[in-house]
Amino acid sequence: MYVRDFIKENNAQNEDKLHDQSNDSSKAELTDTRKTRLTLEQINRLRVLNDVKIAEYQENIKKIKQQFATPVESPQ
Repeated sequence: MYVRDFIKENNAQNEDKLHDQSNDSSKAELTDTRKTRLTLEQINRLRVLNDVKIAEYQENIKKIKQQFATPVESPQ
């Protein structure tokens, strides 16, 4: 097994499930001078992604608080 095989496997596992490459046609060209307008679909997708991001952040905060909480002493 080669190193490149590990890299391919790692990239496949860490692939961002929230980003869809098929819908990404937003590469700006040097000749593009107009400001792009967001469609309602794009705004809704951004809102959903923001909600997911907030939920993940809250989960991480709960885990961190649990890890660094003062240990509860057992009654003897």
